[in-house]
Amino acid sequence: MATPPATALKKRSVSIAGHSTSVTLEQAFWDALKDAAMRRGVSVSALIAEIDQARPADAGAPNLSSAIRVYVLRTVQGA
Repeated sequence: MATPPATALKKRSVSIAGHSTSVTLEQAFWDALKDAAMRRGVSVSALIAEIDQARPADAGAPNLSSAIRVYVLRTVQGA
């Protein structure tokens, strides 16, 4: 089976605060998120829950997928 391109969108279900939600990210972001979770010694779901909790609750807040992308970018940049 061929490896999907890094830009291919992949939807996954995750459990956050006791409820399931789906998150759609490019494969490259899933890979980077998995690496970040492994370095921190947490599951991908636990890391996504942390990212979700850090988002502002107002209507102008980024959606969860965008918040994850920003987290990954900042992690890669060392911010």
